[in-house]
Amino acid sequence: MDIRVLGCSGGIGGLEQRTTALAVDDDILIDCGTGVATLPVEELVKIDHIFLTHSHLDHIAFLPFIIDSIGDYRSSPITVHAAPETLRILRSHIFNWLIWPDFSAIPDRSRPLLRFNELRVGETRELAGRRITALPVLHSVPAIGYQLQGEEASLAFTGDTTVSANLIAALNVMDDLRYLVIETAFPNRQHDLALAARHLCPQMLFSVLDRLSGTPEVFVTHLKPAQAEEIRNELAQYRGRIRPGILANGQIFRV
Repeated sequence: MDIRVLGCSGGIGGLEQRTTALAVDDDILIDCGTGVATLPVEELVKIDHIFLTHSHLDHIAFLPFIIDSIGDYRSSPITVHAAPETLRILRSHIFNWLIWPDFSAIPDRSRPLLRFNELRVGETRELAGRRITALPVLHSVPAIGYQLQGEEASLAFTGDTTVSANLIAALNVMDDLRYLVIETAFPNRQHDLALAARHLCPQMLFSVLDRLSGTPEVFVTHLKPAQAEEIRNELAQYRGRIRPGILANGQIFRV
């Protein structure tokens, strides 16, 4: 299983700052932020499954455009997997005929361009030998992370989260965890804001890393552009046993 970073910024601005999206092989997306815009139409057409961590716009912004752009090229619907609460938000606030058409009813409900599939914490979807399991996280809206398990190892992607004992416990039972992609959206001086928004700052990330029993390679994502350099400098000060790196557009993981 190859996992390619299409976008990993906490904001936009120029070609390099694009929001969260990961491509898994050629047929799966994890989140659907502005990073998806880098895919040409011929690659978008191959997407059969989209797994969402939560409903915030930086993680779903290009979902409506994908369906609208490639629906007529496909003979089967795209399946969106997400927590039940996330799907409810999408139906109520995005695919509601006011913001965007309801593609789960186009051209009709027996032959839709889009279908929704509920995924709860601990549940796994197996797709051609690839296992994708929903992980517990803690954010300001209902959210999940994902364990992407291939033949050789696993990558865990938190999406947006603050410190979560349940997430740490889930990571610690993965005996094949090779990579951890985890957010850090704010610098330490905005610790209170990180707490209120249920994100991480470097100090909070360090408390998570200190509680991990394994030694995965850790890559930090979702840095807010205005504070990115400050966050990088603070991350570099960590002296624990697992030194975090910074996630980059175009980076590829193989598991």
